[in-house]
Amino acid sequence: MKNLIKATAILFATLIFTSYTFQNEKTTYSLTVEVNGLRNSKGVVQFALYNQDGSIPDEDYRKYFKKLTAKIENGSSSVTFENLPVGKYAVNILHDENNDGKIKKGIILPIEGIGFSNYQSIGLTNRPNSSKASFELKENKSINVKVIYM
Repeated sequence: MKNLIKATAILFATLIFTSYTFQNEKTTYSLTVEVNGLRNSKGVVQFALYNQDGSIPDEDYRKYFKKLTAKIENGSSSVTFENLPVGKYAVNILHDENNDGKIKKGIILPIEGIGFSNYQSIGLTNRPNSSKASFELKENKSINVKVIYM
């Protein structure tokens, strides 16, 4: 009888521990970002991922959550951000033709290609911001970001 009580207590403790572990285990997801239509294969594409309101625009790349860089093949490039918790994210890409990690500008406008999630064009009346560029991530997801050359 003592062995049965002991075995029952161990089984009960194991079930409680397992239940607690599964409830507190955080699920993470991946986000694949692809860009097509790059005008040449010079340099790399920089992919910056943001998870805070007000973090875009970020011309100096100081407010990003994660940043990855990828080579260009046949006018395209892509990366996958791994282990992301559920949340609101935005993506900014840079076709970094001179490979310096910064947006090269002319007088005012960028000379290198840039792009933001949810943007098809950028201009004085359509400036990038976090609220418009953001999207929800609650499962593995793939997005395509349009590169824009000024």
